[in-house]
Amino acid sequence: MSDNTAITAELRERAGKGAARATRREGKVPGVIYGAKQDPICIALDPRILWAEISKAGFTTRLFEVDLGKGGKHRCLARDVAFHPVTDQPIHVDFMRVSSDAAVHVRVPVHCINQERAPGIKRGGVINLEHHDIEVVCSPDSIPKDIQIDVGAMDIGQAVHFSHLVLPPGVRALHMAGDATIVTMAPPTVTKAETAAEGEAAAATPAS
Repeated sequence: MSDNTAITAELRERAGKGAARATRREGKVPGVIYGAKQDPICIALDPRILWAEISKAGFTTRLFEVDLGKGGKHRCLARDVAFHPVTDQPIHVDFMRVSSDAAVHVRVPVHCINQERAPGIKRGGVINLEHHDIEVVCSPDSIPKDIQIDVGAMDIGQAVHFSHLVLPPGVRALHMAGDATIVTMAPPTVTKAETAAEGEAAAATPAS
């Protein structure tokens, strides 16, 4: 289930590009809180605090309680972050207010578990993750940290499809066309026989 993360911010009185640039000159990251049929609120964040949260897993799937001091606390999801094209530092962030009874669309990362047990892995196979995240619909309190796929029984040539996904209660994955393939177990890129043949060929080649 989704965590609740407290983060502090300041109110910005003015909106617009000029105000955003002024906020950046002050060493802060401009942002906005919108949604839930309320007026948007312009905010400014400490870049160190924001970067620390972006660096953690699941930035866009964790619930944030944005504390604006006298401006109150707002329960939000991070929806978009703009980065500087040269420094890669965040230069703007959008937060969307959410209520407990709302249905939200989020992209949740896919993680494979029990790879070390898979017969295909023991035979030199390779796990290929065809889709690194899946879009789901659920309440904010039901957002999963990830979608786990147990590949412990997979052998070379086998695959896990969209219809095989097992999701937590209250979480629905948006349909993927054609029962899309999520994970495959591919054969080794170089077989032992090929490696041995190359070794024999190299040994038979006279040294120059």
